[in-house]
Amino acid sequence: MAARAYWQGQIKLALVSIPVEVYPATRSGATISFHQIHEPSGKRIRYEKVAPGVGPVDPDEIMKGFEVSKGNYVLLDDEEIEAVKIESRKTLELVQFVDASEIDVLYYDKPYFVVPADDLAEEAYVVLRDALRQSRKVGLGQLSVRGREQLVSIKPCGRGIVMEVLRYADEVHKAQGYFRDIEDKKPDEDLLDLATALIDKKTAPFKPAEFHNRYVEALQRLIDKKRKAHSSKRILEDVEEPGRGGGNVIDLMAALKKSVGSEGKAPPRKPTARKTTPAKAAPRRKSA
Repeated sequence: MAARAYWQGQIKLALVSIPVEVYPATRSGATISFHQIHEPSGKRIRYEKVAPGVGPVDPDEIMKGFEVSKGNYVLLDDEEIEAVKIESRKTLELVQFVDASEIDVLYYDKPYFVVPADDLAEEAYVVLRDALRQSRKVGLGQLSVRGREQLVSIKPCGRGIVMEVLRYADEVHKAQGYFRDIEDKKPDEDLLDLATALIDKKTAPFKPAEFHNRYVEALQRLIDKKRKAHSSKRILEDVEEPGRGGGNVIDLMAALKKSVGSEGKAPPRKPTARKTTPAKAAPRRKSA
């Protein structure tokens, strides 16, 4: 396999150990990086490490410091930090199994593919995969790698197993603090039916390849235009933003009906009585 393994070791379930290799399941998306440039000279801006009142400093004289009070630091060198790192153990012990629905989406951080290390490990690997699928559970354990201990879950994925790094409890904000002021009331049934119909209308299989990073694409087009023009002149394109041009107050029922495509016929207007005024007599011509 061309990719480099993120971790190699054994998944342990009681007395059963399964040699596995773990590979990243994702990669960084398309991005465009910028440098800071001094416009008059066209030169790139560089940064020096300086200490107030001292000026530029030698990199060998720089240490890591933890601020214990304002302006006071506990200094640590690299060897001291390395000495307390958790040894990268070669065993992922599954200590608990839970329903997948019990893990809130906020806890999921990053997925990895788990594959059997060799042909001998494949039988036990398949047994674990199918046991997880049949029980509809995910396994939990803690993985020590690169000086860090991570909480992880494993679950079946097609013909294989996926490991997902989970956030610890202190890394997740409590949702109640953000949703506290939302009133606990039921929406209007007609509005709910229309919104549900709109969801049904727009429901389709998930095809991630159909979605693109439109900002990066637009930025690349802008860069290409300026490169071809050989000019530093500003190029601004007007982009119509959704929601512009209307008032803030909307008729939710009308908007949902229009979105669903089932906008009803407007009720007939009542005839309004037209006010008649007597015709003015034409002015008489003066006789000569």
